[in-house]
Amino acid sequence: MNNSTARKPYLGPALAIATAFFGAAIVLHFEGRLWICACGRVQLWAGQVCSADNSQHLFDPYSFTHVLHGFMFFWLLAWLWPRRDRSWQLTLAVAIEALWEVFENTNFIINRYRSETAALGYNGDTVVNSGGDILCCVIGFLIARQLGLRRSLIVFAVLELILLVWIRDSLLLEIVMLVVPIDAIRSLQLCR
Repeated sequence: MNNSTARKPYLGPALAIATAFFGAAIVLHFEGRLWICACGRVQLWAGQVCSADNSQHLFDPYSFTHVLHGFMFFWLLAWLWPRRDRSWQLTLAVAIEALWEVFENTNFIINRYRSETAALGYNGDTVVNSGGDILCCVIGFLIARQLGLRRSLIVFAVLELILLVWIRDSLLLEIVMLVVPIDAIRSLQLCR
């Protein structure tokens, strides 16, 4: 088998992944999301959850919840589509995450975050931040695939605990607060 034949099985998934990133960026921009922070600069990391920089730069503490998306997509796709080539499983995970980024930045979800969670001043992600979130999902998927089910479950639980202590939020709390808001959790999460 020559090199060009060996690369072809990955060409389709690579193009599909690039299309998901690019497509999400374009849709987000047409939804009204800024390309970069209104401050005019792009930072690699914005570590303060209770600041105007949160969800505006490439990575922030909530990037770790998107890593956990990757874990969950790995588990789900390994269960639903076990015989499918791993590169196509990753491609589907990226597509799902890109769709979530688009949906997460609709007025419906932004208003839900504002009214039902502690994200009082949340205005949505920048396109750069959404790209970082999709990239974090890819990283999470690849880590979970490397670790396997048991070890990835342990890492998932540890990351959830770290996020709870660090930012008083986590992926599971985000889901709970979007679906069935609890006042005690909202009070715990408010910026002081």
